[in-house]
Order: sequence, then C-alpha cells, then structure tokens
Amino acid sequence: MTPESRPLPEAPRGRGGADPASAGRALFLDRDDTLVRDAGYMSRPEQIEPLPGVAEALRDARAAGFRLHLVTNQSGIGRGYYTMADALACNRRLEEILGIGFDGVCIAPERPDEPSRYRKPSPAYLLERIAADGLDPAACWMVGDKVSDLACGLAAGVRAALVARGATGAPREDAAAFAAERGIPVFPDFPAFVHDLLSRIPDGPEKKK
Repeated sequence: MTPESRPLPEAPRGRGGADPASAGRALFLDRDDTLVRDAGYMSRPEQIEPLPGVAEALRDARAAGFRLHLVTNQSGIGRGYYTMADALACNRRLEEILGIGFDGVCIAPERPDEPSRYRKPSPAYLLERIAADGLDPAACWMVGDKVSDLACGLAAGVRAALVARGATGAPREDAAAFAAERGIPVFPDFPAFVHDLLSRIPDGPEKKK
C-alpha cells in the first residue's frame, strides 16, 4: 500500500511562531500488541481494543510536539484472510476510540515471503517521512513489541524502544534479547514509554503536571 499522507496538525506555537524545541519530533508506532490488543489477524472494527492508557499517552505525545505515525504489517491481507478495506476500517475505528488521528499511516499487506517495500523491518516509510517532513532522526522513535519494529527503527537511523507484548507485561524473548544486545530501552507498555520520554523533555507535558 502506498502510505496514506494526511495534513499535519499545526505545530505548537510560541511568540516567535513554531516552537523550535518541538520541531522535527515524531513517533512511529506499531499497532498490534503495542497500541491495541492483538486478537490475531484482526479484520473487524469491533475487534479493536486499545490497551490501557494509550489514548492519554498519544495525546500527551502530540501536546509535546510529536507527530504520530502508524506503521503496521498486516500479512493477513496477503494471506487472503481479509482485505485492505477491512484493515482501513479497523484503523478508522482505532482513531474513533482514541479520539485522535494519526498524521500518517503505512500498511504493509504482503506475506513475510513476498517482496515488500514497506514491510517492517524495512525502514522505507520512516525514511520517506523524515525527508518529507524535515524530521530530526535523533528526535524520532520507532516503538513496538517485535524485533522487526526495533530493526526498522535502527535501519532508519532513529531511536527504538521495545514495549511488552500487549497486556502480558512481558516482552517477547527474542525482542528482549535483541534490545539487550543493542542497548535499546524496554518498557512495560506504551504509556510507560511516553511518560519516560516526556519526563526527559524540558517542555514536555510531564514537566507541567
């Protein structure tokens, strides 16, 4: 799928225009077992269930000037289990429940054994957005629960963070080993990642609470 481009929200502004401290920030986010519970090849909007605290964490990240991109492998399409239209409907439902829209969405429909430009760990989508939006790779993160998410971020030259698989509270063993070998931080869930990230940013919402 050609990545879906959307109008970006207005950047936070101060007296001199766009806040330079937040310029170039972005979060590239895996979907299943990172933002929502993975029920396995989800094809129906009613299967979409955001994990606890995700909506607030996304709002806090955006308030701190981070652009939000959804980057998801959906091999169920390539396997014939559901269609791209089904995947798009699930994403629309996710945005409805969260009450927040993503600045861009990339869905890779291919099976693992098929050639793919965008299937993670390919960094193609991240590199395209970094170039198009003038992002600072040092201020961008790829967040997910799988090795493919982490490898995607590293290949794009951004920072990577591992979160535990869904609501299990534990990371995948192979992903944890990959992260440990490369000094990648590990968090119990996505809200914990955002809390830690924003606590390190001088102008982040965590500093104002």
